[in-house]
Amino acid sequence: MTDLTADRPSWEADVLLKDGRVAQLRPIVPADAEKLVEFYARVSDESKYLRFFAPYPTLSQRDVARFTQVDQDRRVAFVVTLHDDIIGVGRYDAVTDDEAEVAFLVEDAHQGRGVAQLLLEHLAQAGRERGLAEFTADVLPSNNRMMQVFREMGYRVGGQVEDGVQRLSFRIDPTDSALDVMRAREQRAEATSIERIFEARSIAVVGASRRQDSIGQAMVRNLVLGDYQGSVYAVNSAAEAVSGLPAYKTVKDIPGEVDLAIVAVPAESVNDVVLDCAAKGVHGLVVISAGFAEEGPAGRKRQRTLLNLCRSYGLRLVGPNCLGVINTTQAVQLNASLATSMPPQGRVGFFCQSGALGTAILESVARRGLGLSTFVSAGNRADVSGNDLLQYWSEDETTEVVLLYLESIGNPRKFSRIARRVSQSKPIVAVKSGRSTQGVPVGHAVKRSTAPQAAVDAMFRQAGVIQVDTLEEMFDVAQILAHQPLPAGNRISVVGNSDAMGLLVADAATAAGLQVLDPVPLGANANADDFEVAIEAALANPDVDALMVVYIPPINTSGEEVADVLAAVGEQSDKPIVSTFLGSEGVPELLRVADVRGGSAGRGSVPSYSAPESAVRALARVVTYAEWASRDHGEYPAALDHRT
Repeated sequence: MTDLTADRPSWEADVLLKDGRVAQLRPIVPADAEKLVEFYARVSDESKYLRFFAPYPTLSQRDVARFTQVDQDRRVAFVVTLHDDIIGVGRYDAVTDDEAEVAFLVEDAHQGRGVAQLLLEHLAQAGRERGLAEFTADVLPSNNRMMQVFREMGYRVGGQVEDGVQRLSFRIDPTDSALDVMRAREQRAEATSIERIFEARSIAVVGASRRQDSIGQAMVRNLVLGDYQGSVYAVNSAAEAVSGLPAYKTVKDIPGEVDLAIVAVPAESVNDVVLDCAAKGVHGLVVISAGFAEEGPAGRKRQRTLLNLCRSYGLRLVGPNCLGVINTTQAVQLNASLATSMPPQGRVGFFCQSGALGTAILESVARRGLGLSTFVSAGNRADVSGNDLLQYWSEDETTEVVLLYLESIGNPRKFSRIARRVSQSKPIVAVKSGRSTQGVPVGHAVKRSTAPQAAVDAMFRQAGVIQVDTLEEMFDVAQILAHQPLPAGNRISVVGNSDAMGLLVADAATAAGLQVLDPVPLGANANADDFEVAIEAALANPDVDALMVVYIPPINTSGEEVADVLAAVGEQSDKPIVSTFLGSEGVPELLRVADVRGGSAGRGSVPSYSAPESAVRALARVVTYAEWASRDHGEYPAALDHRT
C-alpha cells in the first residue's frame, strides 16, 4: 500500500482550531489502528449513534482494518491529531466516477472547535484532485451539529428524507461562498491564536534568575515594572524566590492555569520546557533563548525538533532567538520582552524579525512619540509570522496602522491576499530588507519566497502595501498615518515663515509627484495670529488636499503660541497637516492633542520632520496609498491562493 504521507505531502497540514490551538491533519495509515480504537473509546454513545444510525459501542478488528487501510484514491481518509491523539476522523468513499459519500466523527471533547470543517475542507480538496465533483452524506435529522457544518461551509446543499434519513448532496467545486467561509475560518483561527498570546492572563517565566544581568531576571523585571495586569510566575529549579516572587521548580508545579510561557533557558533544555508546558495546558511560548537555526546545521536541526514538538502538542511558538512581545493596552500592559521600558501606547502594530533590531526600533518609537498598540519580534520566525499578525491586526480595534520589517516572506501568495484585504481599511508600511540579494538572514531556516525583487515590489504595490527603503522612512510615513486623515488628492499648500525653506519644500514636492499650489510666505517675523489666518485659509481652499507648515522660530521666541495654533487646527482638520517645526522629529509635545484612549498622542496631533524633504517624501507615499485605497479592488482570484 502506498505511503501517502510521502506521496501526498500537500495532504498533510498543521491547522488551527477555532480556539487558536495548533493541530495536525494528515492521511490515515494502518499504523493508526491502536490510536483509532482509543479515539473511538472516548467518543460518546450518542455521537456513535449519530454516525452509524445504530448502537455501535466498539470497533471490531474488521472495522479497524477497513477504516485504516484505504487506497487514498477512491477511498480517502484523514485524521486530525492533537498531542499525538486522534480527535477527529473524516473520509469519503467514491460511489461513481465523480461522486463520493462523505462522513465524519469527532471526539465529543473537541466538538465545536472546527475539526469537522477542517476535515471537510481538506477532503473536498483531495476529492477535486481525484476528479470528484460531488459529495453526498446521510445524516439523521436530529444531527443538528453535522447539518450546521455543511451549511456553514458555504456549499449549496440539497437533499431529501428517505426512511428517516436526510440524504444531502452538494458540489465540491470552490464556490465564492465556500472560499469566503474557508478564509474567514482561517482568519479567525489565526487571529485567535495571536490574541491568546497578547492577552495572556497568566505568564510563567522559565529560567527566571536572581542574577541581575541574566535574561530570565530581565524578563521578570520587565513584566513586573511594566505593571502587567495578569499573574507572573517564576520558574527556577534551584531557587525559592526570584524578585520577590515565589519560584517553582517546573511549570507543572504552578497552581492554577498558565496561558503563556517565556522561555529563557539554554537551547538544549527548551524541549523539556515544551513538554512541561504541554502537560500544563499552556497555549503558547515566547522563546528568547538563542542556539537554534542561527548557529548552523546542529542549530537548524534543534529548531526543527522544537517546532515539531510545539505543533504536536498544539502550542504556538514565537521565536526562538527573539526579543519578545508587547501589548500596551491598559487592561493588559504586557512587556514580555527584553525592552527595558514599555513604548508609548498608541495605534500602531509593529512586527519585526530581528531581535537585535527590535531594540533599536523601540528606541526610535519612544524618541518620536509614536505610540504602539502591540509589538512582536519573531526572531528566527519558526512558527508565528507576519501573516499571523496581519490576521490579528485586521480585526484588532486598538490597531489602525501596521508596520512590518520583513527579512523574509514565507508564503508570498498568502501574504498578498491578506495584505490586500487589510490594506483596504488599515494602511501597511513595510521595509523588506535584503533587496539587493534577496537573501535569507541567519536563523531563518523556514519556508521563504525565492521570487525576484521586482516580483516582490509588484506584489506590494498590488496589495496596497506602502513599501519604503529604511526604518526612518517607515517612521516618517507612520507619523502621518497614525495621527492625520488621508488626503483626497495630491495638491498641497505650503505655509511658512522661511522663503528658502518654502522653496525647498516646493521643489521636493514637485519631484515627489505632488502638485504644489503657490507657497504662502509669511516672513520671518510672522506671529501666531498670522499663522492661524494663513493655515485656516489654506485648509478652507477646496483646491488644497494637504498642508505643509514650516516654522523656523525667530530669535528669543519659543514657538509655543504657533504650536497652540497648529495643534488646535490639526485636531479639527479633515485634511492632513505635516510640519517642519523647530527642527523637531516625531510628534513633539507641543503639537500633540489628547488621546481619548489614553495613548501618547491622539488623532489630530501634527507630526514634525527635521528636514522638509522627509516630510514631503512621507506625504507623497501617503497620497499614493490613499489613491489606491479609494479604488474598487474587485475579488482576489482563488487560483492564486494557497491554504498554507
